[in-house]
Amino acid sequence: MVRIGVEERRTRLGRRHRLGAGCQAADPVEAAASMVALHATDPATVHLSVATRVPGSDVANTERALYDDRSLIRMLGMRRTVFVVPTPFAPVIQAACTDDIAVKQRKLLVKHLAESGIADGAESCGQWLAAVEESTATALALRGSATAQELSADEPRLRTRLDMAAGKAYAAQPYVTSRVLFQLAAEGRIVRGRPLGTWLSGQHQWSPAVDWLPGGLGDKPAAEEARVTLARAWLESFGPGTTADLQWWAGWTLGQTRKALAAVEAVEVDLDGQAGYVLPGDEAPEVPVDPWVAFLPGLDPTPMGWKEREWFLGPHKPKLFDSTGNIGPSIWSDGRIIGAWGQPESGEVRYQLLEDVGADTTALVESEAARWTTWLAGVRVTPRFRSPLEKQLSQG
Repeated sequence: MVRIGVEERRTRLGRRHRLGAGCQAADPVEAAASMVALHATDPATVHLSVATRVPGSDVANTERALYDDRSLIRMLGMRRTVFVVPTPFAPVIQAACTDDIAVKQRKLLVKHLAESGIADGAESCGQWLAAVEESTATALALRGSATAQELSADEPRLRTRLDMAAGKAYAAQPYVTSRVLFQLAAEGRIVRGRPLGTWLSGQHQWSPAVDWLPGGLGDKPAAEEARVTLARAWLESFGPGTTADLQWWAGWTLGQTRKALAAVEAVEVDLDGQAGYVLPGDEAPEVPVDPWVAFLPGLDPTPMGWKEREWFLGPHKPKLFDSTGNIGPSIWSDGRIIGAWGQPESGEVRYQLLEDVGADTTALVESEAARWTTWLAGVRVTPRFRSPLEKQLSQG
């Protein structure tokens, strides 16, 4: 069995994730494809992840790919998370992950509707939901694009309140609006378009998928075939990785994960005593990468690509992750995390190193901090999920 050690894994990360010197992507689509998908739960992450990997890229460049060329699309995907993906790959993710999510979320929403007394029993609640969905989809088609608020004006039932956790200290009565739009999006019927306001906004215009793209998301492969394609893409970008890594990243069952790995004929390798996998023919060492430093945003797809992160994270998890497992902004050197960065109200980029990295690497870090201060041009990015060290650096 071929052994692939930590240093080799870090070299692969630098080259394949377009972070190493001379390894950068040519455009936002190539940057997204190199990662399979870019995290988009926090809207700022998309732009910062692209700018890290594409020299000279700016917000307008990424927005052009998303909203004008539509060569990238924002969609629900792995682990019920919003991603930005190359448009041709969207049907694969839809079939491999999102369709299952849509089924589970529909059952959950019907359950919550019944518990809230919206209709009498699950069957009636299902019929009520289907009627509201069709009415909402029709209203959106007539408008061409619309906000959630505009659709609520067209379909008043979207203002129905759910009675969540009644009698509990954390009880809430949210409108059903976001849940209905989530369901329509999960089923590939509607898509998120331009944000309302700046590129930092998490609110978007909605459009019918068939209007946004000719034919909508396009023909989907069968679910099993799609999972095989997605597993292959993950191994190309993140391999070697373990079964647990892929299962966590994709949000699959253990059985689905093992079946997909078998179908791609994944080759077992030794990760310092642990079984990992690569694609056939990918056992040879990667071409070395010159020394590099990168500032990655919170929820960047690189640190979120594996469940088991010790080989690049070391002992730094308590300072870099929030309580629910989301990473904040991080600083990388040659395939491992060495620190974190943040912005106070004044907007400049501050950083803190978590270990002694030597004068040469420190100089690269200082240069990157200055570059990001210039790139952000006074715009302050506050991550949606905040790590302890990022909070500390953002004070003052």
